Amino acid sequence: MTLPPTLPEDLVPRLSEAVDAGFDAQIALTRELVRRPSQRGAEHAVQDLVFAELSRRGLAMERFAMDRAALARHPGAGAWSDSHSEAPIVTGIHRPKAETGRSLILQGHVDVVPTGPEALWTSPPYEAEIRDGRMYGRGAGDMKSGLACAIAALDALRACGWQPAATLYLESVVEEESTGNGALSAHLRGYRAEAALIPEPTGESLVRANTGVIWFRVEFAGIPCHVSQMGEGQNAIDAAIRTIAALRELERDWNARRVSHPRFAGLAKPINLNVGKIEGGEWASSVPAAAAVDFRISLLPGWSAPEHAAEIESFLAEFAAADPYLAQNPPKLVWNGFMAEGYELPEGSAAEAALGRAHLAVTGRAMGSHIMPAYLDARIHALYEGIPAMNYGPVAGVLHGIDEWVEIESLRRVTLAIALFVAEWCGLEPV
Repeated sequence: MTLPPTLPEDLVPRLSEAVDAGFDAQIALTRELVRRPSQRGAEHAVQDLVFAELSRRGLAMERFAMDRAALARHPGAGAWSDSHSEAPIVTGIHRPKAETGRSLILQGHVDVVPTGPEALWTSPPYEAEIRDGRMYGRGAGDMKSGLACAIAALDALRACGWQPAATLYLESVVEEESTGNGALSAHLRGYRAEAALIPEPTGESLVRANTGVIWFRVEFAGIPCHVSQMGEGQNAIDAAIRTIAALRELERDWNARRVSHPRFAGLAKPINLNVGKIEGGEWASSVPAAAAVDFRISLLPGWSAPEHAAEIESFLAEFAAADPYLAQNPPKLVWNGFMAEGYELPEGSAAEAALGRAHLAVTGRAMGSHIMPAYLDARIHALYEGIPAMNYGPVAGVLHGIDEWVEIESLRRVTLAIALFVAEWCGLEPV
């Protein structure tokens, strides 16, 4: 690795030794983060832990609630619902002695998705068990380990007697898995920098582009009666099933449009409509009076979320109008989460070059890149701040599934890469 002349010649070996020396403590912190369950709305305890850890390191701290009114005014906000989290956003702020480098946002999210049936897990999902070189647990990969890497990278710099020579914000957010409103709240709070790095579990590769996401719920009313008189009633669940099948047509149509996007044209199915949750019915021998389905669908970068939401609304209206029962009893469409657009990271930025040099120094390989057909909070910084927003983090697997894991040695490599990147991007000054 060719270091900028402003950096110490022994930067790589000294930081590598510091990461190794602090690695047991980093893994202990990661396990403690995973062991605090933090599904949507229950992130308070883990945010308390993050606040305490960053405070102990001497960062200036802010803890604030999401501003619902400010979010409602922003076009990139997800729809507020009864299940929206009330947990705070936590930010640790490093201010240098002299602002000689480039500012940076390091960001991670602590909210996790539900575990699914815990009996299917090899070890309990919040135990953070380590076996065969991996840590298992809900959030171990997505993405509490990445947040711990960012904290440990700053620890390694400090252990060497250095600190960033620029303002650095370390943000711990919520609502990444449902609206993106946590990261957007930090943006609305006024936190700005010249680049952002989010250590999501990307397999030690840079995400070049990712899809946006829309969440919506469709509610159906039926006409209940005894099954012996089914012809006199209307089954709300049957209406939901017909609607699900119809929306597959919209999914096929949107996927056919992928050819217009060079990075996604080669994927067979970048747009996924997920039937994520179904509710309905009261009794096996009663025609159900109500049903509801929660959906999630993707958007390619450059697609307008409001325009495609309007297309969903129009599609449902046309389908209902052609359905003999729904024409008289139209379903109710509810926006209940993500209304987020995708983004593409432009090539050639100075931030990407610095991260690439850090990755090369750690792994001996050029940093690769890939596209990800999923939501990422980097869209906040890319779309609304116009800065390089990079997702780069550890090797992990079975995200959102049973026995989610993160590779232990990958955490060591990523921590060192982040520390080297911070050193070059922000510059260094004595502690």
